[in-house]
Amino acid sequence: MRSLRLFALLDHLRERSLPISADTLAELLGVSVRTIYRDMVTLQAMGAPVRGEPGLGYQLERGYFLPPLHLDHDEMDAVMLGMRLIAARSDEPLAAAARRASAKFAASMEPGRQAAYANLPLRAVSKQTSESESAKAHLTLLRDAIRRRLILCITYADFSGNESERTIRPLGLTLFDSAWLLTAWCDARNAFRNFRADRIATISSTGAIFRQERGRRFEDYLKTL
Repeated sequence: MRSLRLFALLDHLRERSLPISADTLAELLGVSVRTIYRDMVTLQAMGAPVRGEPGLGYQLERGYFLPPLHLDHDEMDAVMLGMRLIAARSDEPLAAAARRASAKFAASMEPGRQAAYANLPLRAVSKQTSESESAKAHLTLLRDAIRRRLILCITYADFSGNESERTIRPLGLTLFDSAWLLTAWCDARNAFRNFRADRIATISSTGAIFRQERGRRFEDYLKTL
């Protein structure tokens, strides 16, 4: 988590030509000002050319950029198509993240290849159905619950339309051609269970957090396939 925050700090510094205050950075990243101070010291110790100090603001020295990415044609196709597929099939926060990530890939390429990447004749189209829209309504919450290991209470409708309430530990999401599938540990069944995201009627957090336990992790489920 901290390494991701350090990269995010560099991104914010790289986007600005004027110093940015620790207060502003703390607000952008959702951390304390003290954490920003510590992270800046870490970045400077790692060799990042960060100028500034507490109370004055921070900025990167001119000319500091990540080395350009050297992607071959197949790699460019794979990245672009993957990003566009995510943007077409996901909830809006993840779709927006895919677009931002794609723009960052383009910005890190050699200047002569940026336009070629942005104009690749590759598209990903997803048919909008009631099922896909129902799934998208839950994806943001489900992804957050998986990331934070939140125990959820869901109301789920089976293929016959019968609803039941389950207390689950959300472990992973899989995107199929026609559906998103949530893999979870079901406390009532004491076993792995899969739930189609579009058949989840309601979701609420219990407020409890589960620990990763051997035999009940997503990677343990994958070994059963």
